[in-house]
Amino acid sequence: MKIRPLMQLYPVTSYFVLAYLISWGSSFAIGGPKFLRGELLDFEDAMRMGSLMLAGPSIAGIAMTYLVDGKTGLRNLFSRMLKWRVGLRWYAAALLIFPALILGVLWTLTAFVSPDFAPTFFAFGILGGLLAGFIEEIGWMGFAYPRMETKFGTWHATIYLALLHGSWHAMVGYLWEASTYGVYWLPRFIAMWFVAMMAMRILLVWIYSNTGSLLFAQLTHASSTGFLIILSPLMISPANETLWYAVYAVILWIPAAIMIMRFGKTFVRQPPQDTAT
Repeated sequence: MKIRPLMQLYPVTSYFVLAYLISWGSSFAIGGPKFLRGELLDFEDAMRMGSLMLAGPSIAGIAMTYLVDGKTGLRNLFSRMLKWRVGLRWYAAALLIFPALILGVLWTLTAFVSPDFAPTFFAFGILGGLLAGFIEEIGWMGFAYPRMETKFGTWHATIYLALLHGSWHAMVGYLWEASTYGVYWLPRFIAMWFVAMMAMRILLVWIYSNTGSLLFAQLTHASSTGFLIILSPLMISPANETLWYAVYAVILWIPAAIMIMRFGKTFVRQPPQDTAT
């Protein structure tokens, strides 16, 4: 079977294969040779890998949208990125949940554990958050999620996407951080990219489901990633960094759990059932 009809037949699988190939392949091309020689990757290496890594979800999302739905699909994709007229509460949810929880966790750890947990202000996080949120979600929520929701339902699509999105970070994460964090790399990775990522994705899908706006999915992701970079302590031991990420991951599940209890696994308020006979 030719590759194009196969990709059209299995669009979601094709999307993730393409996104991973672009992101992991380009990341390994930059960091792999130095890593295999036993050399430490520096900040410049990480920035180059990260920049190319972001290309995977967006290029795959745009390419698969065109391949499956043509120009009409592309117009629909980009129109969802322009939908900004929603209630102010959704702006607040998208932009404020994550910095509030991050600051709360760091201030608490600073007061009761160590001053090393004091939040900082790293301005680069603004750019990092915007790039991650706006570029990645073109693929994750713009292409993959709507099709996954149709096939699996809201809840399962959200969980599957969170797991795949979390795993997507493994190549850059391991090449850049494994030698730095040593035995703490795996628990830190699990806390940040699986436990916290799943709660973040639940909140993001909740906001997306109630606004129908890809823009708000992008803003939510940008807020999550951006404030983690902006506020995270810079001079901190691997053990303490793993601790704070683990605590944050658990705390992030509080608003996610509240949302699930209030709205159910469809993430939107259901109309009352008509019990009349």
